[in-house]
Parts: sequence; structure tokens; C-alpha cells
Amino acid sequence: MKTTLDLNEELVAEAKALAVRQHSTLTRIIEEGLQLRLRAQRTPGPLSRLPVFRGKGGLAAGVDGSSNRSMLEAADHDS
Repeated sequence: MKTTLDLNEELVAEAKALAVRQHSTLTRIIEEGLQLRLRAQRTPGPLSRLPVFRGKGGLAAGVDGSSNRSMLEAADHDS
């Protein structure tokens, strides 16, 4: 498909130079850029690894780990 775009001259010059260095075409460079941008919108980023406490101990006696209220009350009493 042919289309007309109004592009920044410096950006086009950089893209043309990249195409020459990679033995490619300006069209291919623009297509790759669009593909990368669209793919980034479709796929979520990498999942972060959450730290896991592997020490001993646990909750203080009487604190219910499945209750937000219990945890908040325990935190308030701790400070």
C-alpha cells in the first residue's frame, strides 16, 4: 500500500542511514518500527519477580493473615 506521510527530516535521514548500514530499505525500517510499536501495545511487559521471605517466624499470635483488618490492627499496635 502506498501512502504519504509528513515525517521529521532528521528522523528520515537517520532511518535512511540505518537502512544503508543494514542493507535494507527505508520502507522495511519503517515497517519494523511499526511492528515493534504495535506488538508492544498487544503484549504485557515481563512479569516482575516478587521477593519472597524465607526466614523463620510468622505472624504474631492472634493475627489472622487472611483478614485485612487483623493485619492493619497488628501493624498499628506494632508502631
